[in-house]
Amino acid sequence: MKGHLSSLVVGAAAKRLKAVEADPTTSNQHEFNGVQQLRAVFGEERRRFPARFLYLGDDESETVRADGFVTWYDAREAHPVRSEYRLYFPATEVSGKLRPRDLAVFLRRSDGSVLVAFAPAQSTHEHQLLWLFNLPEPEGSVLVRDLQQNDVPLSFPARIVLSELGLEPEISAPDEESELDILIERYGDGFPPTAEFSAFARASVREADARADPDGALIMWLEREEALFRHLERHLVLERLRQGFGEDVDTFISFSLSVQNRRKSRVGFALEHHVEALLVEHGIAFERGAITERRSRPDFLFPSAEAYRNPEFPAERLGMLATKSTCKDRWRQILAEADRISRKHLLTLEPAISSTQMQEMEARSVVVVVPRPLIGTFAERDRHRLVTVADFLRERHEVQAL
Repeated sequence: MKGHLSSLVVGAAAKRLKAVEADPTTSNQHEFNGVQQLRAVFGEERRRFPARFLYLGDDESETVRADGFVTWYDAREAHPVRSEYRLYFPATEVSGKLRPRDLAVFLRRSDGSVLVAFAPAQSTHEHQLLWLFNLPEPEGSVLVRDLQQNDVPLSFPARIVLSELGLEPEISAPDEESELDILIERYGDGFPPTAEFSAFARASVREADARADPDGALIMWLEREEALFRHLERHLVLERLRQGFGEDVDTFISFSLSVQNRRKSRVGFALEHHVEALLVEHGIAFERGAITERRSRPDFLFPSAEAYRNPEFPAERLGMLATKSTCKDRWRQILAEADRISRKHLLTLEPAISSTQMQEMEARSVVVVVPRPLIGTFAERDRHRLVTVADFLRERHEVQAL
């Protein structure tokens, strides 16, 4: 599960959009201005690049994609001494979403194409993009990073952000090739139940110490399951493609959608299964998926549904933990999941959550739990609000001992 960022992106740059670039009521020019620094990314000559445009809204439903092109050119190329580089882009569904002060990040991909990602100002996506490409706040200028000269290994949180950009790094083969053979032999031409798959992944990570380092163990389990899943998926998808679809377009589309949906749902199930294994390992009393008010089902209820329903059981000894691989605006869903518990915990794999969202969650008594390796992705001013997995387990032990 290693790799380097430069295998996907060779150059990155960021700027804030001005009204003339973002607001169609102000201008129809569809050009990014003041981008001289982009010569380090696009070169000196006029060129047209195939491009994908991506608007990353606060909610998953607000993410918009469009394919097209960008044209890089010098508007004063006939002038003997002056140059004025611009980047032209066509009108798309994405450009219709842009607003002044949105962040624009230009990525020159290793395959020669361009990805232009936009994020609202002060959003989590904005913070993630700047963190991933190590770009400071681009106030008043265009900031450029040459990833061929300043490459970095791909960490677990980096791969999470890349997946939202539609960039999938190559996944190395499992350490033990026999693991994939065992999966194929045991489950044939299908995927194992998610709980079995997670248990298999945990058993194959012998170096993980869930008791001494639950944060590290959780990340190792997730990484191993991802590697196993992707290799099993490749095997099964190739087999299905070899069978062919003939002229049955509907079956092909249905198969493609099933692959995408399985990818999206699998990480959430894996996270729940691995968190459950940690709770069991640490002797924490809990109930998974217990029903509370309005038939809500918190992922984990402490110590049990019976205690929760007992009005004589002290509310301060109750607890709940929601698990969301990414939270975005969906974190608000947990507010109504257990009325007796005023202080709710949310374990997420989302790196670099914005300060605005962190402050809002704190105001609503939501405590964010993240594996320790993710803490460095957050703004320094927000890190005191975070709880590690080990911290959470320690707190539950203390409450359970009362």
